[in-house]
Amino acid sequence: MSKRQDVPSGRAISIRQPYVEQILRGTKKYEYRNMPTKIRGRVYLYASKTPGSDEYWKKLKMEPGNLPSGVIVGSVEIVDCVEYGVRDYGYRLRNPKRYKKHIKPKQHPQPCWFFPFGKTGSN
Repeated sequence: MSKRQDVPSGRAISIRQPYVEQILRGTKKYEYRNMPTKIRGRVYLYASKTPGSDEYWKKLKMEPGNLPSGVIVGSVEIVDCVEYGVRDYGYRLRNPKRYKKHIKPKQHPQPCWFFPFGKTGSN
């Protein structure tokens, strides 16, 4: 199965490093956002160009620039969305898959969801 067939919807979620790395390692089970989602199934993991907080880099004994950014690095299943309070939601993640070769999106990344290869998903 090719990487593009891996995600039938063609949808990607944009997440900062090192959080993407934590997802791929299986240590980050939820992605927290201020909006709920009804999206379920496998989505691409796009490592955004903006790095996450220093605290998480230190936990991984890394620093910005040590991990790929601006590319799709893998995929993950979104299996649920849990409300944690007013405007706090956790997207429950499962079965992360790291790609051996990163993919540069053809479409401009967005802060949360986007279609990196257009809306057809399999281009």
